[in-house]
Amino acid sequence: MSDAQLAAALFDFHAGQGLRQFTELALALLLSSLIGLEREARQKGAGLRTHTLVGVGSALFMEVSIHGFGALLGADGVALDPSRVAAQVVSGIGFIGGGLIFVRKDAVRGLTTAATIWLTCAIGMACGGGLPLLAIGATAVHFLIVRGFTRISDRIAKEPSLTRVDLRVAYRTQRGLLGRMLEMCTGRGFRVTDVQVETGVDEQRFAAEVLLRLEGAAAAHPLVEELSELEGVRGVTLGRQDDRTE
Repeated sequence: MSDAQLAAALFDFHAGQGLRQFTELALALLLSSLIGLEREARQKGAGLRTHTLVGVGSALFMEVSIHGFGALLGADGVALDPSRVAAQVVSGIGFIGGGLIFVRKDAVRGLTTAATIWLTCAIGMACGGGLPLLAIGATAVHFLIVRGFTRISDRIAKEPSLTRVDLRVAYRTQRGLLGRMLEMCTGRGFRVTDVQVETGVDEQRFAAEVLLRLEGAAAAHPLVEELSELEGVRGVTLGRQDDRTE
């Protein structure tokens, strides 16, 4: 094949490189940019550039899958299966999504952004696969979910703010007293996050002190009064964890 023939084959606008394919890429650029702008406005880890690149890249993969292997169709024993490339795109996008998820103690961050990346990939693939109406509909669904559902969930399941307190209790060591104190804490609606017991801390007949770290939405002062009235308890000191410096 001469250089002229090779150039003509590479720049043939009728072999999967026509106006339709460029329009599909442009649509993927537009839709993924809209999603990226929404994420950028919320200052998420993946913003405008990431979502746009994912959407356009997914669309291009689909274009290559559908139109990029036409020259091989005439060869013996060659069967074209465009879905194979699409399946690999879906698997590969998980690496980007997984990198956006952060776990810190009991809190998980980035799940929504990772799911948005996954959806943007699907939208780009729909554009590249010649399904523009589905791509536009999926983009509209994205905004419905991240905008509308957030307000609904905030109204339905709005949890009260939790208070974190420290209770330092000095008491005589006797059977069952510490257990009763813990029961009173949970009965008042607090969750015990930590228990630290020190024995032999005083010479005045009470030989134990316990630090209870609690978390809950109830007021702590009624609990302090109840603990102070227990037989064997010699003193209760209340402190907020937010006020501690570590």
